[in-house]
Amino acid sequence: MPGLPLAPLRSALLCFALLKRDLSIPYSYRISVMKFEYSLTARAVFAALSAASFAAHAHSPNDTMQEVVVTATPFQAAEESQILAPAKVVSGAELRDKLGGSLGDTLSNELGVSASAFGAGASRPIIRGMEGPRVKILENGMSVSDVSTLSNDHEVATDAATAHQIEILRGPAALLYGSGAIGGLVNVVNHRIPTFLTPRPTGDAEIRYGSVDKGKHVSFSADGASGPIGLHADGSYRDADDYRIPGHAQADDLFSPAGTLPSSFSRTRSAGLGASYIETWGHIGFSVSGKDDRYGIPTDEKAFITLKQNRTDFSSLVKNPFAGFDTLKFKLAHTDYQHTENEEDGTPATDFKNRATETRVELGHAPMAGWKGIVGLQTERNRYSALAADGSGPETVPVTRSTTAAAFIVEEREFATGTGPLRVSTGARWESVKRRPDAVSGLPGRDFTLGSYSLGGLWTFVPGYGLGLTGSVAQRAPATEELYSNGPHESTATFDIGDAALRKETSRNMELSLQKTTGAVRWKANLFENRAKNFIYGLIDGTLVDDSGAEDPAGEFTRRFWSQGGATIRGAEAEITFRPETEGPAIRLFADTSRGKLTDAGSLPLQPATRIGLDLNYRSEAWRSGLAVVHALKQDRLASFESFVTPAYTRVDINLAYTQRLGQYDLTWFGGVRNLLN
Repeated sequence: MPGLPLAPLRSALLCFALLKRDLSIPYSYRISVMKFEYSLTARAVFAALSAASFAAHAHSPNDTMQEVVVTATPFQAAEESQILAPAKVVSGAELRDKLGGSLGDTLSNELGVSASAFGAGASRPIIRGMEGPRVKILENGMSVSDVSTLSNDHEVATDAATAHQIEILRGPAALLYGSGAIGGLVNVVNHRIPTFLTPRPTGDAEIRYGSVDKGKHVSFSADGASGPIGLHADGSYRDADDYRIPGHAQADDLFSPAGTLPSSFSRTRSAGLGASYIETWGHIGFSVSGKDDRYGIPTDEKAFITLKQNRTDFSSLVKNPFAGFDTLKFKLAHTDYQHTENEEDGTPATDFKNRATETRVELGHAPMAGWKGIVGLQTERNRYSALAADGSGPETVPVTRSTTAAAFIVEEREFATGTGPLRVSTGARWESVKRRPDAVSGLPGRDFTLGSYSLGGLWTFVPGYGLGLTGSVAQRAPATEELYSNGPHESTATFDIGDAALRKETSRNMELSLQKTTGAVRWKANLFENRAKNFIYGLIDGTLVDDSGAEDPAGEFTRRFWSQGGATIRGAEAEITFRPETEGPAIRLFADTSRGKLTDAGSLPLQPATRIGLDLNYRSEAWRSGLAVVHALKQDRLASFESFVTPAYTRVDINLAYTQRLGQYDLTWFGGVRNLLN
């Protein structure tokens, strides 16, 4: 990103983890304490590696490979069995290894996933070159309903520190979750609404410290039961100062700050409570949660953001509700979100607000003529605005009410062939979107009718080997900010201008995959192409304006227009792993690349770099060690209005862990260094 100091730095840590195995006392605790000897990357502090998150799912030093279920997919099957959307689940010790200060930072080295970055506070996943309103962020299967799709300086309002697992679906997932998932989705699963009863209370706690920014981080999660009532509580607190950097914030500017990056601090608090009534017929439950953040934006303007979110969720599952149907699910989520962008001196500039209510109903039917599937309905109502904090300045986005109603169906069947089974999955979604800005704005309302459908097959031509082909068409309605923006955006120093005449975006995607899913050696390779009609993007013309939008050579804002054009994104991904079920070495090699082009207008803006990576791990009784190397190539495929070339870099991480038994506890000692090459 132009102007953003993202130079890699070094980090070392030392920690230990204490995990209760038998559940004869009220809670099982995990305590991690670490000391950073040097600095980390310019985006986040290093997360602690520890034992598994929950005692009920404790990972011993001699863990074997286990099947991981993807909850965000229609049939909740293993990740290697997905057809319509290639999947990856990050959980357990792997999640604690990769945990960063933001969601994007946590997932940035996954296959096909990179991340935007505006300092330690804000980083959003980019999937296969698509970002913003094309990548849906969910919490327990429901939208987080923040405003992170508008701009990369906006934090994703969900907390990975208390998650049990994070699910990534690459490719077209719009059939289940709507037009905001054309590029893919990320589902953060924290089980705030319990779905099963624990025989005894379990939990974990973690404490971390980082010297790069004097960061303190405490988090916990606990589950228990009282008769048929399942209970859950979790919380997280993080306080990090401006982080240290080597040299100057901007390498080509000797007058830029040095040693410490101004306005890179991050302070976060979150908490959640949940309860469920659980019986053999299913469950019914609710949860409440809150989030309160304050973080800096390390640009020349040195703006900072204060964020508050309150959320209420309701979820129910009824097994065998009617003849011929095996599940009935109903979910409701209400979110009240607000953040304020403040100038360096603390003066509030713009208030962003989003109040949203979402409902989902899914009905799973028993096999009919060999087909098993899910039909569902989804609704969403929200009130969104971005207004001048003092009420007198220009409106970045006027108060706009949006209503979405959708129906979807996904079906799957397995066919026998002469060489192996062919599993076919197909689905369709019909969606109506209405946007209504306040009458005082003078802007027109817009109605969009969207249709999406997909057909895919996975052929197991040899046991353990699969060949997949998927085709899909997905449509997206222009987001509120893309239609109606007309005001300054303090943190990005842009004056955003929407276009109320924008048309719906249509994406046609083809994907070919080949994979091996059994044995100690496993691999996968994906080729994909996405052709988009009326692709919406932000066009920066370089004109400087003041906070009213008037041209001013000394203005602090750069004009950005929401525009449309044809676009094509092509890419490839490959990964091979060797992991024995017993002790010994484990190896992972991966590579991913994507390239996006606008028709007759150069490259798409903000495209990720091509990467190759190597992970080496070794387990021997109580010992575990790891080496990770990621090399990113220079990214010089720029849009016509971009000028910043991202240089190539190589990042090296190492770690070493030892687990010992102390009575009823596992004590894990861990040391590691991230970005060893600085």
